[in-house]
Amino acid sequence: MTNNNRRVLELLGLCRKAGLLKSGEEGCEQAVKASGKGQVPLILLSSDASYRTVKKFQDKCSFYHVPHAVVPFTKEEIGTSLGLSPRSVLAVMEPGLQTLIQKALQTSLEEVDHIGETQY
Repeated sequence: MTNNNRRVLELLGLCRKAGLLKSGEEGCEQAVKASGKGQVPLILLSSDASYRTVKKFQDKCSFYHVPHAVVPFTKEEIGTSLGLSPRSVLAVMEPGLQTLIQKALQTSLEEVDHIGETQY
């Protein structure tokens, strides 16, 4: 695991401890729909999320103009790093942490071409 990947997991852990991270389909879907009220989340999908989940969040994020990306971590890796059960989708609610996560992802990933453009 690269330093930038470790950094992303550390930032996600910080978000969780601060109460600024939503996880699971239902919580993240609510965060996307509420984005019109001022707080725009960054949606992160696990590398092994189902096609249906990825498609659902791609469509919702495109409709609501919410940034999203597939991260190079499995559901298990995300859940373990957060002290939770496996998670396939996360919503980062803090703009400053979103920027740090996006920068770390852009410098460390070949799998994600651009934040908001997922390949499937």
